[in-house]
Amino acid sequence: MTSTAVPTHAPAAVPGPATDGVAPAASPATGAATPGAGRLPLPQPRGPLSAALLAALAEAPGPDAAAALRPVDDAATGALDAASGRLLRDDDVQLALAVLYELHYRGVEGVDDDWEWEPALLALRARLEVPFEAAVRERAGQPACAATDAAGVARRLFGLAAADDGPSLSRWVAKRADAEQARELLALKSLYQLKEADPHTWAVPRLAGAPKAALVEIQADEYGGGRPGRMHAELFAQAMRGVGLDDTYGRYVDAVPAVALAALNTMSLFGLHRRLRGAIVGHLAAFEMTSSVPSRLYGNGFRRLGHDADTTWYFDEHVEADAVHEQIAARDLAGRLVEQEPALRDDVLLGAAACLAVEGDVAAHALERWQQGASALRVPLDPVPGPAPASPAPGEGGTPRA
Repeated sequence: MTSTAVPTHAPAAVPGPATDGVAPAASPATGAATPGAGRLPLPQPRGPLSAALLAALAEAPGPDAAAALRPVDDAATGALDAASGRLLRDDDVQLALAVLYELHYRGVEGVDDDWEWEPALLALRARLEVPFEAAVRERAGQPACAATDAAGVARRLFGLAAADDGPSLSRWVAKRADAEQARELLALKSLYQLKEADPHTWAVPRLAGAPKAALVEIQADEYGGGRPGRMHAELFAQAMRGVGLDDTYGRYVDAVPAVALAALNTMSLFGLHRRLRGAIVGHLAAFEMTSSVPSRLYGNGFRRLGHDADTTWYFDEHVEADAVHEQIAARDLAGRLVEQEPALRDDVLLGAAACLAVEGDVAAHALERWQQGASALRVPLDPVPGPAPASPAPGEGGTPRA
């Protein structure tokens, strides 16, 4: 079953502003702007580790790749020591991991694709992943679950999602966010949403039978059922354009805080390791379970700020789609996987708990900053080109009143 939610009119093609001096990528076939296409823009380093890594990746790998990476290994020692106890919030380590993982997705501007499977670079990534995985496990905890049948596992997953008491970013956006905070929300989410579903798709060849069929059913909907304009990543790009943001893939990599990178890196960690296939399945289940109601609230918030159906289509689509997906993900995907491989039960629960924890960290960061009257981003966004959408009435948005 796939979603058929559409706006009351066919959304017009919204031209994407080339804000912040970055032009959208061009389609090789037509020369026209292709939202979300292209590689990750080369980020600015955030510390000694990411600086050494980006310097090494500027040259193509050769027979002496291991020697070229020695300065990065040396920097990793100091960076990991400095990040001890706060690794999920360390800008330097999280950016380095994000760059290393991106080599397995679209690639990074100016970085030779041969680096993707360079053994010395994979060894470096593994060195960073050991403490990163330990930090994710510590942050998530290990939920208990006695069941190994599909219905029992699904009940436990729904219970985890229902018990989550993390801060509600969607309620803030629905009732209080101002126009700039709404734009920041999309920038914060853009590193994942412009490649929405890709980290979870790594699990497809690692599953079999009913769980595989369930995952493909969900992912086919995420990718628009074969219609490029209905891909959820494209709908998100359209929302970005609607609020005057640049929808170039990875455009805001230098703006997002470490907690947002950590949430993205958690998906890649789970998705790229076959041994963690249970965790990526659990992550997807929790992601779907906590999407439908928040999407309705986000859509309401953007409408409150004066945005039309072209901009809110992304959120409106997820209200219906994810209400269906959460049932498939919990029972047919996660539950049936545990029936097939009971040993993966704890990993499925770990993945769900990790999703709730790291996504909650992003929400808590944004809300704390907004309540202080500050930006949730590391650098401010460029102003909206042209007339800005209506701002909320006094006392309705912005910093909470005393």
